[in-house]
This record gives sequence, structure tokens and C-alpha cells, in this order.
Amino acid sequence: MTRAIAIETIAGYFDDGRFEDDLRDLVAYETESQNPDQAAELTRYLEAAMAVRLGRLGFACDIHPNPVADAGPILVAERHEAEDLPTILTYGHGDVIRAQSDQWREGLHPFRLVAEHDRLYGRGSADNKGQHLINIAALDAVLRTRGKLGFNCRMVIETGEEVGSPGLAEFFRAHKDALSADVLIASDGPRLQPETPTIFMGTRGALTFDLVVDLRDGAHHSGNWGGLLADPAMILAQALATITDARGQIRIPEWRPDSLTDDVRDALRGLPIEGGGGPSIDEDWGEESLTPAERAFGWNSFAILAMKSGAPDAPVNAIADRARATCQLRYVVGTDPANIVPSLRRHLDAQGFETVRIAPFEQGFFPATRLSPEHPWVQFVARSIERTSGQAPHVFPNLAGSLPNDVFADILGLPTVWVPHSYRGCSQHAPDEHVLKPVCRDALKVMAGLFWDLGDGPCPR
Repeated sequence: MTRAIAIETIAGYFDDGRFEDDLRDLVAYETESQNPDQAAELTRYLEAAMAVRLGRLGFACDIHPNPVADAGPILVAERHEAEDLPTILTYGHGDVIRAQSDQWREGLHPFRLVAEHDRLYGRGSADNKGQHLINIAALDAVLRTRGKLGFNCRMVIETGEEVGSPGLAEFFRAHKDALSADVLIASDGPRLQPETPTIFMGTRGALTFDLVVDLRDGAHHSGNWGGLLADPAMILAQALATITDARGQIRIPEWRPDSLTDDVRDALRGLPIEGGGGPSIDEDWGEESLTPAERAFGWNSFAILAMKSGAPDAPVNAIADRARATCQLRYVVGTDPANIVPSLRRHLDAQGFETVRIAPFEQGFFPATRLSPEHPWVQFVARSIERTSGQAPHVFPNLAGSLPNDVFADILGLPTVWVPHSYRGCSQHAPDEHVLKPVCRDALKVMAGLFWDLGDGPCPR
């Protein structure tokens, strides 16, 4: 039995429609972790969809309550073949972002998989049900072909990633021995370009907070009180304008990292940012001295996610009592996360905006992580992918987005290699989320080849 047969087996799984059928089953679980009413659905996904599927592959599965009250459960599965074999840890999340059912275009529904041309629409198709389904199916193809994996495999499926993975760090600290491994190889996020496999080894961190100006009780007539009462929206807008300049360049010194070193620049040089299924980038936005790849993967970015003052959908002639902006800093290794809010406080005070209150979110942030592209595990994965796809993958030290990679890198001390199976135009976290059929088929082959090579050895140890 050969590597080629395993890859042929997984290609047949896609071509005869079984992948689409399996993804349809997973998408139908309404696993919105942001919706407390769907808490039971999170457990049902792990019990009925994951544990049953993994059990057929010889995995022993345990579903654990989350150490954080009211947070979603965590599945740990293990297939142990021999003490002297390497152990691979992999990961996925079964929860999805809010459905936004009323915003999907006609003919689509978040929890019904719909195939149109080269797209498969459905909530979780890209983030992350389709991605961990691809990896599970690839493991199955190797088992069917070789009769064994040739390595030990541990898998974690959580149900709270979309709300910041509450309890995951505590769970990992309490179960370090049960989760020990040689490497994390997992899938989430997008490829840089849909036609080219991608590897990244860490993520930018993310810290979300509200800036609030709360001046009085109730709004007051703008004719009677205009020019007499301070306008919270104006104060907040002016405060926000001090954080960056007109092209979005960050002005707070502590938010400007010093970790964009020559080796990171070398890793990012030549990576294609334009295209890939997303909108056209704005060349005159962000740090002027950096390339687009350096801005996305090697630098920090500040964004205003939402703003509100008064009644935007039904304005009235009144000066509002308060204004609020939800903001986010995406940050790379080299930024002290403990100093993000204090440095903002110092900056706002120095600019005369003592009335602007900072309210950090209790959940919804991940620390920054990064691993060198020269690491032996990265090189092993890259060689395997090139052998399967016939092209070198795009490799970069960290994703522009955020994931709970710190629990693997910092708590378990693992090298972390992520092989994403989506693309940047997939509309994750938005209506009309979808995956591309060609990317899914290619990813199935890539992962079957990679899992075959992991069992063929030798692996980095």
C-alpha cells in the first residue's frame, strides 16, 4: 500500500460527494457559542458528530466540562499505536460565530449546506467544521490504506473559540500530561492564495475593548442645549483620532513593535497579499514604511469595530448622553499585552481625554505567538506539502488573525504548524460564509500526504 493510493482514496472521497455529505451533516448543528440558548447544541456536536466519527477511527474519546462556568465542553480524543512513535496533536473548534440568518442572501441559510458552482455555503464550512473534517477524513484515508497511522495522534475539539476559548488555558494546564506531544499540526484560517497551500506557525494577538464617554442621564434637545452641553460623540471621535494618524499609522509608542527583524522581513518578502478572493488592499493605508505583507503579518493594527451614539437608525434632534466605540488592537510578538491598556490610558490622559473610559472585554483575546520558518517541523511539513501539490507552500511566521495558539506553544511547549484549508474571501464571521470546492479537494490530498509521511518517518524529535 502506497502514499499515492492514500491520496487517490481521499480524492475519491471528495469526488463521489461523501465530503459534501459529511460537511452538510456538521453544518446542520447550530453551534453558536455566542448564543447561550445553543449551549446544548455544543455538547451534541461533540457527542453525536465528533466522538462517533473519531470512534470509528479507533480514537478513545472523552468529553470534559469546561473549567469556566457556562463555557462549552472540550473533547479530547486519542489513538495510541506504540510508545516509540511520535505523537501528533491536532485541534479544531466546533462552535461557530452568530448565524446572522436574516442577512444571508436569498437561497442560503447558515445551517443548511448549499452547493453553488465551486462554492459550499454554510456557517462553519470555513470556520472551522470544514477544516477539521478535512483532517479527520485524511486520517481515515491513511488508516484505510496502511491499516495504521504509524504515529500516535491526540485531538482536541473545543466549542468556545469564537468567544475567546474560555477555560482552554486552564484545561491545558490541568491536563498537560494527557495532551503532551511532539508537535501541533492543525488547521484554521485562510490560505494566502486559494491555489497555493499555506503554512503559518503562530498568530497575532488580539485585545478588544470599548472606549466610552458617558456624560449625563438622557439626551437633551439640540436647539435648547446646543453649544451648552458637551457632545460625547465629538469627544470620542477626537480621542479616537489621536490613536492613529490619517492613514492609520499608530501613534502610541508602546503599540509600535520592535520585533520586525531582518529574519522576519526575509520570511515575508515576496508573499502575495493582493488578490486571493478578497477586496483590493488600500496601498495608502497603514504603516507607510512597510510592505503590505509586513503590515499584515509583522506589525500591529488598530481598528474601530463599531461605534454608537444616539439613535443611528432613527436620529432625533438631541445631544446624546453617551458614546461608545468598540476597538481592537491586533498585535505581534514583541508587544507587551499587559501594557496595551495602561499605555492607552496614559496616551488619552496626555491628550486631554480623561473623560474617555476604557472598558476591556473579559473574553475574546488571544496572545501573540510566532515560530521560525527554519524550524525542523516546519521544514518537514513544507517538504511533504510540496511533494503532494508540486509547489512550495507559502510560509510565514504568524497569521494576521488570532487563534488560541498560545495554549499549545506556551503551556504545552510545542512547535506549532498550521495548515489552513480556507481562503481570504470565504466570508467567515459574516453572512454567506463558504469554502471553495477546489481548495477542499486539494487540502484533503495535502493532509493525506502529510499524515502518510508522518507515519513513514523519520520525523523531527
